[in-house]
Amino acid sequence: MDKFEENLTKTREQLLNEISSLSFAEFNRRFEMNKWSIAQVCHHLVVSESLMAKAIVFGLDQKNQKNPTKTEHIPIHFVSDRSNKIQAPNITEPSSEPFQVLQIVQQLNDSRNKFMDVFSKIDDKSILKAIVVNHSVFGDLPLDQWVELLYLHEQRHIEQIKDLKALC
Repeated sequence: MDKFEENLTKTREQLLNEISSLSFAEFNRRFEMNKWSIAQVCHHLVVSESLMAKAIVFGLDQKNQKNPTKTEHIPIHFVSDRSNKIQAPNITEPSSEPFQVLQIVQQLNDSRNKFMDVFSKIDDKSILKAIVVNHSVFGDLPLDQWVELLYLHEQRHIEQIKDLKALC
């Protein structure tokens, strides 16, 4: 298991641990109308992960049409710092419908399985450093950083979930 897979696994286990014992009411409670519930935070993670998998597939498909370019490492670690406010792109907005915890856990498992299916089919992972796909927050982002961003983004939202749980 490489470091990406290890970080993805560890972060997902932490997320599932945070939400597994929540009641339906705790999971879906919104403390402010313009703030997400824990369920919505989790649904946002499902949607984001699915889009990240699509971005990687898109980038790999583009690679076949042109030569990979020299890419620059983008400082994405600030995404872990929740004092940096980042507006979620509309495409990643969660549903306003309530969710069951087990329903979200299944969606998280499905999105992770699809992501790992895409990731596992890449024979030479070094190609991920050479291909960029435009990201709505970071601009042209090398695909290896899309993978890194997946677990950094999830860690950010785990901290948000902890804060929301403390309000329950």
